[in-house]
Amino acid sequence: MASAVAAPPCDRPVYLTIDTGHMGVAELVADTLARHQVRATFFLANEPTQAADGRPSGSTLDDHWAAYWKRLAGQGHDFGSHTWDHAVWRGDRGGAGFVMQPTAGPQRGQRQTMSAAAYCEQLARPARRFAEMTGQPMRGLFRAPGGHTSAALLKAASACGWQHVGWSDAGFLGDELPSDRYPNNALLRQALDRIRPGDVLMMHLGIWSRREPWAPAVLEPLIVGLKARGMCFVTLRDHPVFGRVGAAPR
Repeated sequence: MASAVAAPPCDRPVYLTIDTGHMGVAELVADTLARHQVRATFFLANEPTQAADGRPSGSTLDDHWAAYWKRLAGQGHDFGSHTWDHAVWRGDRGGAGFVMQPTAGPQRGQRQTMSAAAYCEQLARPARRFAEMTGQPMRGLFRAPGGHTSAALLKAASACGWQHVGWSDAGFLGDELPSDRYPNNALLRQALDRIRPGDVLMMHLGIWSRREPWAPAVLEPLIVGLKARGMCFVTLRDHPVFGRVGAAPR
């Protein structure tokens, strides 16, 4: 019997990160990742979903999607929080907290003042739900919706055990941009031209406003093209900074 040969170390990594979305392409994305043996880091919010793959419309963290997240967790993907209500930071309120505008949940679209403690609960709630669905802990990573933050918001999140993850300039893959001005072929060319080892890439599991679905049409040739350039896809567990982050507070 031939002895097993360890895979060579990955010295040209890129870090694919995927935020929740309408989930209409979620199974196609999962199939693409599995086919190319790519592991990604997912950031979870409880966002509205389309009816897809035999599931009714609902929300990304409801019971209809629990088996999906459990399957991805079992495949070795990494996970962080995207706030429960996809709460977008709009400003600071000093000692009173932050001006937030959720795009999901009962106060969808309404600006509200959220205390630091309430924001920490927004971060922790997806972690509790993820553990309930998968039996595994989420890590203490989060991505603020839209990447919108302030020094005060990041300080408050850090104080309750969370580290923010943005993305590289070249890693903005453009799937939330309008299709008529940013068609898939142009976004693919740009990504293949600009992405370098060490970049954090960002995409979504479906964007409501985009008429030409980005995934998996761009995702698959992007994976193939970056691998052809000698790059490898790893999760943020292997990142020199984010890899040190432990389990999420609950």
